[in-house]
Amino acid sequence: MLISKIGEFGLIERIKKLVKTGPLVIKGIGDDCAVLRFDRNKYLLSTCDMIVEGVDFTRKDSPYLIGRKSLAVSISDIAACAGTPRYALFSMGIPRNSTVEFIGKIIKGIVDLAKAYKIDIVGGDLSRSEKLIIDVNVLGFVEKINLVLRNGAKVGDIIFASGTLGGSILGRHLKFSPRIKEARYLVNNFKINAMIDVSDGLAQDLSHILKESEVGALIYEVLIPQSNQASDLEDALYSGEDFELLFTMSRKEARKLFSRRSKIFTPIGEIVERKYGFRLMDERNRERVIKPEGFRHF
Repeated sequence: MLISKIGEFGLIERIKKLVKTGPLVIKGIGDDCAVLRFDRNKYLLSTCDMIVEGVDFTRKDSPYLIGRKSLAVSISDIAACAGTPRYALFSMGIPRNSTVEFIGKIIKGIVDLAKAYKIDIVGGDLSRSEKLIIDVNVLGFVEKINLVLRNGAKVGDIIFASGTLGGSILGRHLKFSPRIKEARYLVNNFKINAMIDVSDGLAQDLSHILKESEVGALIYEVLIPQSNQASDLEDALYSGEDFELLFTMSRKEARKLFSRRSKIFTPIGEIVERKYGFRLMDERNRERVIKPEGFRHF
């Protein structure tokens, strides 16, 4: 059987069935970060992301921005769990015909972003490969009371998105700033029930929350914050690479957030019972089923 027959998430499910974890693992495969016991007050977060030439960037892109993105995507995972990034390791598969100058600019992009987020680069690995590959592992910490996963959404919750969605492939996917500050603001001032970062598209990533929380959702077309670069609603729903936060909170907490008059967070819908599924209401008050589609590697 070809991998394409079961897809990326089918393969992940097969891996999950093979893996057994010990008592120090709070959360393993299936969320933005692995969550591990650390001390009385904090959990250790660990995440890794791989970016590959021809999939996540091209050789025509700025090498500095390629390096920056390779670290930023993993920092975004830490943000999705409301943590603070602290250490990073990066590994690179480098084609033989690469120049020292080109690779040096990639490394500069990684190092500069690490400094901006006060992350220590503590190791990694280098190897030869046919295409350029960069894999970054980030370690961080989160207070036990502040940890947010995908599985806590409750019926009646309001769904919010940060920033704007769609059109990121036109360049924003290389330049985005991970929402660490925004995630920390949320958990320090409100009770957040579930959260994820939008890497594979609003529809697909919200579907992960719905699956893990065993709920449904109704979102409203007029409320989805489309970016100026988004070509249309479908772009905002399915394209991905936005790396914005997508989260749910109770109506009471949502009213508190509204009172702060924040322009960063936009309510886009509500959590409903699982039997209702995942639906979108358009400008004419017509509903349609949203399929859990977006970017997939296979």
